[in-house]
Amino acid sequence: METAISFCNHSTLAFSLSRNPNFSFSSKTAKVASLSSLMPNQFIGCGSLSASAPLTKKLSSYALQRRLPRGSTSIRCSVSGTTAASSADKKSQLTRRNDIRNIAIVAHVDHGKTTLVDAMLRQAKVFRDNQFVQERIMDSNDLERERGITILSKNTSISYKDTKINIIDTPGHSDFGGEVERILNMVDGILLVVDSVEGPMPQTRFVLKKALEFGHAVVVVVNKVDRPSARPDCVINSTFELFIELNASDEQCDFQVIYASGINGKAGLSPDKLADDLGPLFESIIRCIPGPRIDRAGALQMLVTSIEYDEHKGRIAIGRLHAGVLERGMDVKVCTSEDACRYGRISELFVYEKFSRVPAESVEAGDICAVCGIADLQIGETIADKAFGMPLPAIRVEEPTVKMSFSINTSPFVGREGKYVTSGKLRDRLYRELERNLAMRVEDGETSDTFIVSGRGTLHITILIENMRREGYEFMVGPPKVISKKVDDELLEPFEIATVEVPEEHMGPIVELFGKRRGQMFNMGNIGSEGTTVLQYKIPTRGLLGLRNAILTASRGTAILNTIFDSYGPWAGDIISRDLGSLVACEDGTTTSYALASSQERGKMFVGPGVDVYKGQIVGIHQRPGDLALNVCKKKAATNVRSNKEQTGKDK
Repeated sequence: METAISFCNHSTLAFSLSRNPNFSFSSKTAKVASLSSLMPNQFIGCGSLSASAPLTKKLSSYALQRRLPRGSTSIRCSVSGTTAASSADKKSQLTRRNDIRNIAIVAHVDHGKTTLVDAMLRQAKVFRDNQFVQERIMDSNDLERERGITILSKNTSISYKDTKINIIDTPGHSDFGGEVERILNMVDGILLVVDSVEGPMPQTRFVLKKALEFGHAVVVVVNKVDRPSARPDCVINSTFELFIELNASDEQCDFQVIYASGINGKAGLSPDKLADDLGPLFESIIRCIPGPRIDRAGALQMLVTSIEYDEHKGRIAIGRLHAGVLERGMDVKVCTSEDACRYGRISELFVYEKFSRVPAESVEAGDICAVCGIADLQIGETIADKAFGMPLPAIRVEEPTVKMSFSINTSPFVGREGKYVTSGKLRDRLYRELERNLAMRVEDGETSDTFIVSGRGTLHITILIENMRREGYEFMVGPPKVISKKVDDELLEPFEIATVEVPEEHMGPIVELFGKRRGQMFNMGNIGSEGTTVLQYKIPTRGLLGLRNAILTASRGTAILNTIFDSYGPWAGDIISRDLGSLVACEDGTTTSYALASSQERGKMFVGPGVDVYKGQIVGIHQRPGDLALNVCKKKAATNVRSNKEQTGKDK
């Protein structure tokens, strides 16, 4: 009995199956009944299935015989026609609109989504030849530019060969997965951008899983093929394995691969022969991603997917028109469910052309538009025909896993840094955030001036804190805590998959850090020729709190940590996330360099000279366990007694 799996020339998936009783074939589709007899060392090739992958996956005959899309000379696609479960009668009424494509660009953080969109906009002549265009034009938020990440999804559109392509740039960080989940309701296909060195990462798995559940067509873009250590063949194989693990259909597995260099604005069907522009990418979008399936003669239906606010126009609702025609000045019905409906009027109507919103008199089904005039619109509601409209299924996102307490500032310095300091202002701002942030939860705390804010992760809540500070809100926050739950009298807590890229010389301290925080390693491998090792752990969310800084310290700033929520599991036990105490000011006053000169020997200071502090304020991290009270406001005695000799520094 012998079974072997290998990749031939990195492009053909060849299965050699002989005399194995575990394989059974039906007349229509060949199914693998079980792969449990395969040992990890029987998998050969750089793209082979990892030993940690479940070996009981059922693969269709298509997966057994399929040739991977590597360097083909023509673009061929198989588009999944099942975008949602519906009756045969309703499907017969739906038609394809071929002059529009609605796509979302999804990827792991730093895999080049926004840079690729920049190149697409330039080559589609969205900007004038002499117009100055800054880098990462889609990252218009100040916080996005400072952090170098995409936080909010944004819409734009381009025209290519008489076809309008609506493009939605989405966040790549797992903490903003709620943005991606609701955006997928507006599109019919996705561009899955994968780094040519790193390959599929945790967020790649998350967004691809959601897209496959919607039945969307997928075009895989292997980006950054110009990197010296690029390995596009192995990345394609790993991506194909990911499709199989996520139970993709045969049509979805037949994805088209485009090789690209987003920063240079080039793409091609082969990594060695890139075109001078992104023409192959545009052709793939037109051919491989279907037009929206619409009911042109049906009753009006539009699902509100995103909310923006304008000082002059008020609330702006964004979504895709699923059926009917929407006109400016039209009376509509807004539905949350069949029993909860109210009426309103569309005062202004916009469509996306190039990089801006353009007023429109009417919008046909299949296009993405923005409407004004209804002040209380919420994400997930349906704008429907006034007489015959029916609500669409509401948007559902995954539950949050981390919570923090927000309360009014009760320190002696209240009112110094912000203009909104009362609990009423704080409450209004937090509950207003829920209108556009579906993945966040807010509830009242134990006291009237305390609120519990729950999010996908610490970064999710941190972005909210920073935005509120810039808006002039002054408040206090508590330490982050995980959201646990009880099932059948068993306490469960969230677990996440952590992927760490670290140079080999720093791997020891990283492994030790994860071991202390109840992390369990399930995979380890190398990436390219850069001497970088990739470690994958399953770790409680509690163990990740404060871990990022510890990893950067242990690896001298060279490690990269990425996490994604996995599942709830049994309570892992006590975790010591902090082994150092705090340095606490013991009196009110202003810090002096004289006092800090001796205090800094006790640990790392947060404050410098000339800073006002109050008694009980944390001013640093102690170098040992336990807190230590310090007088950081002590002044040098100004007397003429010789014993008070001035402190002098000695040059070395």
